[in-house]
Amino acid sequence: MGAAFGRPPFFMPLVLAAVLALTLNAQPLASDVDRSQALTLFRLGQEDLAGERFEQAIASFTKAVQKDPLLSIAHYGIGQASMNLRRYASAIKAYSDCIDALRRLHELRQAGNVEADKRRDDEIRELREIVNHPGRLDRMKVLQVEQRLRDLEDQRHKPFDTFRPPAETLLALGSAQFRNGDRDGAEANWKAAVEVNPKYGEAHNNLAVIYMQAGRLPEAEQELKLAEKNGFNVNPQFKSDLKERQKAATK
Repeated sequence: MGAAFGRPPFFMPLVLAAVLALTLNAQPLASDVDRSQALTLFRLGQEDLAGERFEQAIASFTKAVQKDPLLSIAHYGIGQASMNLRRYASAIKAYSDCIDALRRLHELRQAGNVEADKRRDDEIRELREIVNHPGRLDRMKVLQVEQRLRDLEDQRHKPFDTFRPPAETLLALGSAQFRNGDRDGAEANWKAAVEVNPKYGEAHNNLAVIYMQAGRLPEAEQELKLAEKNGFNVNPQFKSDLKERQKAATK
């Protein structure tokens, strides 16, 4: 199974969700000084994340978003560190905040805010730096960073399209929901991820697993084939398990 798995849906109270949305929508862009400090704190958090110092990483990423609430990569970092600590509800909130920050920046860019473009370009540069100097990041994590980089670059090339959350963030949110017990939420976000990026093998793999677990075997087989077609290394045990279930279903 893909490393992207996370827990099922997290149901935020409606009032809290409304407050969060209002806060981000009313959020002005951070000053240049705060933005610079936020990026420095993000780099510290990324170093801690790579070194598996997850508590320290969360502390640095949290300080970063306090300086700049629209720094989406820092919200994402909180989600990653929280997943490693098995704090799935916290990860769901962080990934949701990441999407909300990206949505707000998209709205500002559509309104002609040049500073919002600069903010996105800052995040692209940070992710390129991670890809070019991965340090102790393993290959899977580097691939995930590359996907997030492609997601942001795609948004730059389509500034006036309807906002769609990045595929990598949708995948991560679905994984957090899955591990938190919300299979419906996970399925919805993994489906959304492949709608954004039909060649996202890891998302197809995750859908295949959740379909097999639900007994939806034809759909599971279809998603497994799409995962492999798009270059994802499907777990051989999963493939074997699916075949066994298919055999049992025909008896």
